[in-house]
Amino acid sequence: MQVMSQLREYSDFKHFLVSSPSEHVAHVEINRPSKLNAFTEEMWIELGRIFAKLSHDPDVRAVIFSGSGDRAFTAGLDVQAASAGPIGSISELDVGRQATKLRRHILEFQDCIGQIEKCEKPVICVMHGISIGLAIDMSCCADIRICSKDTKFSVKEVDIGMAADIGTLSRLPKIVSSLSWVKDVCLTARGFSAEEALDVGFVSQVLETKAKAIEAAIKISSLISSKSPVAVQGTKELLNHARDNSVADNLRYTSVWNQAMIQSSDFKAALLSGLKKNKPRFEKL
Repeated sequence: MQVMSQLREYSDFKHFLVSSPSEHVAHVEINRPSKLNAFTEEMWIELGRIFAKLSHDPDVRAVIFSGSGDRAFTAGLDVQAASAGPIGSISELDVGRQATKLRRHILEFQDCIGQIEKCEKPVICVMHGISIGLAIDMSCCADIRICSKDTKFSVKEVDIGMAADIGTLSRLPKIVSSLSWVKDVCLTARGFSAEEALDVGFVSQVLETKAKAIEAAIKISSLISSKSPVAVQGTKELLNHARDNSVADNLRYTSVWNQAMIQSSDFKAALLSGLKKNKPRFEKL
């Protein structure tokens, strides 16, 4: 049983619990289990602030992201709250002004959720139970996805009369190799299981229970955080760049990146540790 210690610097957040299960690892939990961790605007704004802060926190080298409670990672957007907001309310503005207002709202929403991807530290997303709508948007932003076998996924947006607009349609086709499968689940909004998610490569592990999935995430994140933060953060940056650019452009970007980063003391320390057969300790970044 892992002991979680609360991170005081993150104790002022209302809808999320932020703790540390091991050295240099932060664990962010969505904390609205009575509402299946469904998101309101206040929550996604808060989420963006948390991941922006974690990105530059020198004491954090890896992040676990999960949902509290037994029933859901998240049921997505709180539809009742959203219906009272800019998207659901009737406006007397003309079409151009209302459209501008909605575009700004969507872009802010996208940016807050996108902070998970922009976080300089690797993010491991652990899903369980109901994981629909926004759950897919957020998990697509993570670097590693694992889940428990009871997880029930769905790209749900067409069932509420809209195209998904917070990242699933942009990122999922780059995560899963079969565009046919992506269109299948996005156009039908059908549910898919943990086993199916594993088969298509959306997740890399399926564990028996949520607790075991969290344990697996702690093991992975602890291993990552034991390595050079210069090397780990550089690897994340270069892999994300490779996803969105050509091989030639990524090779050029990598050469420019590493012309600076291999001058770090971490490079020498890691090389010598292999020769001396000891475990290196790396400075904060």
